[in-house]
Amino acid sequence: MTPSRETKKRQRIEQPRLNQRTAGILLHPTSLPGPHGSGDLGLAACRFADFIAAADHRWWQMLPIGPIGAGNSPYSSVSAFAAGWHLINLDRLVEDKLLLSEDVEPLHSSRMDKVHYPSALRYRRQRLRRAFERFQGSRRKRTDYERFCETNRDWLDDYTLFRAFKGVYKNTAWTQWDRDIASRKAAALRAARRELREEIEYEQFLQYLFDRQWFALKRYCNRLGLSLIGDLPIFVSHDSCDVWANQSLYLLDKRGNPTVVSGVPPDYFSKTGQLWGHPLYRWKRHAKTGYAWWVARFANILGRFDVIRIDHFLGFNRLWNVSARAKTALRGVWTRTPGDEIFAAIKKALGSLPIIAEDLGLLVPDAAALRDRWGLPGMRVLQFAFDGDAKARYDQPHRYPCNSVAYTGTHDNNTTVGWFQSLPKRGGKGPDGLTIRERALRYTGTGGKKIHEDFIRLLYASAANTAIIPMQDALGLNARARMNFPSTARGNWEWRMRPVAASDKLAAHLRELAESYERASALLHIA
Repeated sequence: MTPSRETKKRQRIEQPRLNQRTAGILLHPTSLPGPHGSGDLGLAACRFADFIAAADHRWWQMLPIGPIGAGNSPYSSVSAFAAGWHLINLDRLVEDKLLLSEDVEPLHSSRMDKVHYPSALRYRRQRLRRAFERFQGSRRKRTDYERFCETNRDWLDDYTLFRAFKGVYKNTAWTQWDRDIASRKAAALRAARRELREEIEYEQFLQYLFDRQWFALKRYCNRLGLSLIGDLPIFVSHDSCDVWANQSLYLLDKRGNPTVVSGVPPDYFSKTGQLWGHPLYRWKRHAKTGYAWWVARFANILGRFDVIRIDHFLGFNRLWNVSARAKTALRGVWTRTPGDEIFAAIKKALGSLPIIAEDLGLLVPDAAALRDRWGLPGMRVLQFAFDGDAKARYDQPHRYPCNSVAYTGTHDNNTTVGWFQSLPKRGGKGPDGLTIRERALRYTGTGGKKIHEDFIRLLYASAANTAIIPMQDALGLNARARMNFPSTARGNWEWRMRPVAASDKLAAHLRELAESYERASALLHIA
């Protein structure tokens, strides 16, 4: 779809902002339909952008787009800066004459409703390697490729070398590599760059391909009047390029292993707390650099997205430090995080903070004050609104402030239909004599036959400036469409949308809702 020149001009002026009444859809690119085992940045992504625009919604929110890590999780990446090669569209490479049409025959062994990562990644890896070989053998000018490598050298050099070492050392953790490599002795790294030159160039090539396809999609979305919301986890994995390349910025021992790790203390949900295991930051070292790593990280993601959601924003106020030897998070200590100093450095360097603060979990007054000092919208999740306690009331739509982003559920929640179907009809009553199910039905004023529809209407009618709906809830899907089961290692991040799901009929219905609750383009105003 190609908008007219007048439409392009108007839409560039009217890109949505977080202080306007708007609505959007949450869908990760891997969940898009397509013939190659998982969704990607190709035609299906453009068609989904068309769907959002036709619904007169203004935001497309995604999960982190970096290289996936353990359990195929986008939240366990080996890099906070690099992009995931699994999102590169292969059909575009046929157009670029880097692949032949017969190279990209559909992956017939894959299911259309789930990503089977082993087969999908293997299929894509083989084709991308083939494309690289053609790229090497071609005589075409490489000006764009060379410019990309030079522009991104500050993170690309370390990342591509790290990936090359991962191949050499059979994907073992970097602390298990040769000591001169693990400790980054300059002579050893120089020798390795010469020896691994071809593999390094291959990794650069993958990042270049992603970059071209990503910004083509972003331009397409922005021309439609859509803006993209990305996701930035506060922590990075220990076995990542970020930690290997910046060891002085983390609390590590002489062998590079964490001395303390991340988690949360015991609470109502867990008697022993949650042990997440990320290495923690050496804040004094970060301060001496003017928080340069954080500035670079925010600059990187804000170069790709229009707005970012900070996962575990509460960590910018304080972090639970647990000994790396601990088996649980039962014993630890809270340590303060220099959140104000970090955001001041970012704002000074980048000029603005288009950030959504994921402030879910225990209500911490100091964290809320940090959020409010910087004018950041927090999050409210409707599925959390009916437990019958004070925290639940916080998530009830009649209490939403304008400066907030409201969700039916997040990627960690069940779908709304699945959540409702899992609620017991009897037992488990609170002090008010009601079950969670009864409270939800009393609040919606319905019988719950279309609970996803009821929840969407509640969100859109609320005062929250921004309402984001997971695509599964827009479709009214049950628990089989759930994206993630926290604290489980398998069966996550696999859901895919069927090709006909994003229909004209659904777009028209969502557009009607956007118009009814003053979230449509023609009704935009600043709250």
